[in-house]
Amino acid sequence: MEQIDFTTTLNRDFGYHKMNLLLHLIEFVDKPNRNLRSIVLNLHSKVMNAHSEVMNVHSKVMNETFYYAKIQLYPILNKTFPEYLHFFIHNSLFFGPISLRIPNNCVNFVVRLQTKGQRIANQRQRKRLRLDILMSMKILATSDWHLGNLFHGNDRLPEHKHFLKWLLEQIAEQKPDALLIAGDIFDNGNPSAAAQTVYYEFLADATQLCPNMQVIITAGNHDSASRLEAPRPLLTRYHVEIRGNVRKIWQQGENGDDDKTGGHWIYSFDDLIIPVTNEEGEEVIILAVPFLRSDVVQNASYSQGVNDFLRELTAEARKKYPGRKCIMMAHMYAKGSDIAKKDASEKIIIGGQEEVDLEGWNDHPDYMTCGHIHKRQHIWNTDWARYTGSILPMSFAEKDYTHGIDLITIEHGEEDEGKETGKSKEWKVDFLEYKPQHSLRIMPENEEELTFKKWQKLINSELAERTDGELSDHFDYVMLKVKQEKLTSDDIKELEKLVNEKDAVLCKIQRIIPQLDLSTIQGSQHITSIEDIINRPPLDTLKEAFAIRHNAPMNERQEKMLSDLLTTSSL
Repeated sequence: MEQIDFTTTLNRDFGYHKMNLLLHLIEFVDKPNRNLRSIVLNLHSKVMNAHSEVMNVHSKVMNETFYYAKIQLYPILNKTFPEYLHFFIHNSLFFGPISLRIPNNCVNFVVRLQTKGQRIANQRQRKRLRLDILMSMKILATSDWHLGNLFHGNDRLPEHKHFLKWLLEQIAEQKPDALLIAGDIFDNGNPSAAAQTVYYEFLADATQLCPNMQVIITAGNHDSASRLEAPRPLLTRYHVEIRGNVRKIWQQGENGDDDKTGGHWIYSFDDLIIPVTNEEGEEVIILAVPFLRSDVVQNASYSQGVNDFLRELTAEARKKYPGRKCIMMAHMYAKGSDIAKKDASEKIIIGGQEEVDLEGWNDHPDYMTCGHIHKRQHIWNTDWARYTGSILPMSFAEKDYTHGIDLITIEHGEEDEGKETGKSKEWKVDFLEYKPQHSLRIMPENEEELTFKKWQKLINSELAERTDGELSDHFDYVMLKVKQEKLTSDDIKELEKLVNEKDAVLCKIQRIIPQLDLSTIQGSQHITSIEDIINRPPLDTLKEAFAIRHNAPMNERQEKMLSDLLTTSSL
């Protein structure tokens, strides 16, 4: 039999039959219900019939000694009343004040009277309980998984399984209210069957592990929006929301521009606004923005079009859900982002044509988590927007990046507790670092010129040996930077063989070609700049460069072939 505590202050100064009751569950029932607001309303309608039973207690406390009454009610075992208690799970929870009355099917009143001193102590205890339980919401944020990625031809499926196992452990530990995945779930628009299997297995495990967690996924520039959204009707039933496309709806003409067409298309912002409610009834609004392609943002300037879209969406969310905290998840290139040099994995348009400028956005969301840029960082000079970064390094240029996920804690302040409300910083972000299964090694790390023997010594000292000739679960990815004037082609092959005997996989040999030393060129006493080389006969410059490159002069046959080529190209 479920036991419920109803606590009420019976004020001596009021003789009329109105009471504020604070609802506290002592023993919880088994099934949760996420819609607290509707549950309370239904419960309220059920308790309207038995006000007289409670008022019988009134006479017992209306004296100089007792100001406070604690009433324990034992509902009759049936299938009606417990149905409205499903929102109480896991812990004893405190709600109130809520105007309630006692249902007819509750019997066996037990009255416990408290003195004024006891009443004050209990009030302090209840205050601490409310602050600890009711005033926070946890959200995990991640992006740029790139499932199905090949790292220099090496299948990274085991690495992704390693990360997803770790992520499940974080979900089990943190018990978040929501998991946000901000784009680039897959490495390409046509992922392999193996990559899709890993993806759906994770969703199944995550939703089973934490049934009350809301999962929200948006498409990135690497994803096929339509493919990602295909299972949306099914996954929605398991608290997984996917947003790949931005939908538009037809609006009838309201201005002179619509005279010919009869109307115009507008964004369906409602589809991108997703409320997330925790077990205590606190609500946060998620603005799920997929990667906005040029066919969606039909502006003269793509950057300005994205800016307008984000601002309009935020304004619509605040209008629809006033007073709610808004968190935006997006996949975009924000102006001022720090990216690795020589990094081709982050597809950035030269000239900044896709840069989104967040400066001057006064009515921005309370927090913004983004994908696309693989380096974890604040977005420019904001304190309310961050890139979570990729979960794995996507190139050797990202060797020194940190990887992991963000834990966002939303605190719900109340004016009567002296906390600021509105757009105050009532959130914090903790970084949960993840160590990838395989490390990236660049050898040597500096620009040192190494002889063959020094190369052998370096590889033997830096790379671990294989066990029984087999790679371990945590082998290294290796790139060699080789200056060829110190090594022959046979030497490089021997080094390649040596690395492959270690607990490592050789991904790349970067052949460093030395810069042309002008002092070695004939007639170089007059050469002080590139213009001087341009003004020389091209054949002389090429002959000198050939000699420096190969440590041998060009033979007559090579010189004739080059001369003929230069003559032909000049015609």
